[in-house]
Amino acid sequence: MNLDENRFELPISILLDHATINNSDKEVIFDGYRRLNYRTLHQEANALASGLTYIGVKKGDRVVVCLPNWHEYIVIFFAVAKLGAVLVPINPKYSEEKITYFLKDSKAKVIFFTNSILNIVQKVKIGSIGMDVDSLDHLITVRFEMENMINYKKLLEEGSINPVPEVDIFPEKDVFGILYTSGTTGPPKGVMLTHKNLVYQAIMGAETTYCTSDDVFLMPAPLYHVMGVTMTLRTIASCARIVLMETYTPETALSLIDQEKITFHPGIPAMFIQELNHPSFKSYDLSSLRTSEMASAPCPEEIIRRIREEMGCNIMVGYGMTETSPTLTLTDFSDDDTVRSETVGKAWPGVELKVTDEKRCEVAVGEIGELDCRGVGLMKGYYKMPEKTDESIDEDGWFYTGDLVTIDEKGYVRFVARKNELIVRDGYYIFPSKMEDIYYTHPKVMEIAIVGLPDADLGNMICAAIRLKSGEQTTEEEMKAFIKGKVANHEVPDKIVFREKFPLTPNEKIKRAELQNELKDELINE
Repeated sequence: MNLDENRFELPISILLDHATINNSDKEVIFDGYRRLNYRTLHQEANALASGLTYIGVKKGDRVVVCLPNWHEYIVIFFAVAKLGAVLVPINPKYSEEKITYFLKDSKAKVIFFTNSILNIVQKVKIGSIGMDVDSLDHLITVRFEMENMINYKKLLEEGSINPVPEVDIFPEKDVFGILYTSGTTGPPKGVMLTHKNLVYQAIMGAETTYCTSDDVFLMPAPLYHVMGVTMTLRTIASCARIVLMETYTPETALSLIDQEKITFHPGIPAMFIQELNHPSFKSYDLSSLRTSEMASAPCPEEIIRRIREEMGCNIMVGYGMTETSPTLTLTDFSDDDTVRSETVGKAWPGVELKVTDEKRCEVAVGEIGELDCRGVGLMKGYYKMPEKTDESIDEDGWFYTGDLVTIDEKGYVRFVARKNELIVRDGYYIFPSKMEDIYYTHPKVMEIAIVGLPDADLGNMICAAIRLKSGEQTTEEEMKAFIKGKVANHEVPDKIVFREKFPLTPNEKIKRAELQNELKDELINE
């Protein structure tokens, strides 16, 4: 595998230029609304870049995109890349307070938005919600029109009759995107990812997952998430096709795999669990699937096995975060199911890893500590937060992830816990993922999250929140009995609750902090 960093020294827009040369008539995007081939995507991205130039957008200006998974998103993506402007993707379902915060913090010059947030945008523009966004010059409506606002289609038409701007872009230095973290432990942080960060991710991702122009990617994650950004680029780097899901549901995912002959299904464990357990699962033809790539949480061995046997596709399990754009580790097709369930693979080419203690001293092989990394994908820093950047990245370029892991003698990384999810019960350290993996082998369990709740005697008690498969019933006593003997006595949950649903992120991950607060309130009110 070629690790020459010079091949990643490309502006993002060049990936699309190169892909279009030999694939102009090949379909590249389907969003359930429109199908685009490479030629059309390339033409519209150029026209939009020209239109944005016409209204005064230039290199370095922040362009907020607040849209669902629509094809326009990807056109905007490459238009912004062409100009050397900075993409700021935002969840259109965020609250008025959050959207306003991101607009103000990023000093956005332009926002592309849907009519679902028209009221919020109007308030921001006139400064009626106590937070003026002085930088915001242009409001661009998408799939609807509004008086005194620019319309996406009309901007595209205007740009199509004007020349495409030529902009000098320096991939290692120039930021392409500012992606905000969830802000669960403080104000959201804007992660600055450069053109080189993301081109590296696209090319290396295509190579390590053996992608070709025959691949058809499913995109169940939102495009404003780092997975959406990088899978879009991997598609283009592979000269492949991508199918966008506006809203994820397991039935829609299964239907699209069948209808569009999906070959590559990225996602998180919860998505695959829901699909495998869907009542109509066996009615869909999934034979086109080649592989899936799973991240964000450990996956039980039982689910790995079922994906291979029942969905008929291979699977890779990885680990990463927005700050690393994102992938740091990945398993391989040659790894067995145990390795894929118990580890998140080995370091990607171009990534260095080490494990350190609380004093940032390296620990012995196999010992638990914080995972640290450095490499081509590491962010430029946190936007307007130099102190936070310095706290996270040391003078030697090592980024401290905040995640507890072990690395064995073969280089396999085992995720143990996020530091802020570690439960300290009666002096013992409890790692939730260990028990969760065991519960996923229970035939009645659909989804589970284990959190710590305050306890006057123990410091924290262990609470397991379980969502059962449809039609199943059980008791707290049965669930406690199931895990006894499989873990130490102090690891058996003190309390088990059953829930119909969990608070979820837009990427279908359980919001553990929110769940923990809900369970605390329920405990108090008992």
